[in-house]
Amino acid sequence: MSCVFVQIRCKPGTTYKVADEIVLREIHSELYSTSGDFDLMVKLYPPDGADIGLYINDNLLNIPNIERTLTTLTFKAF
Repeated sequence: MSCVFVQIRCKPGTTYKVADEIVLREIHSELYSTSGDFDLMVKLYPPDGADIGLYINDNLLNIPNIERTLTTLTFKAF
């Protein structure tokens, strides 16, 4: 099971609405409010064998008021 981080930029004034919708979907391991270029960071564990792009698209990117995302895949290196 690989960990995926998705940073989310929300339309102004909608960060709490987006965060509430993520929580309701119960797809995350952890959810953080962040400073900088993005408003939220979500830690996900997609199911083994899942198409990660499709999983994120179907479960996260259809939430209203998401303006932009940055996805980081992780790999076991040690």
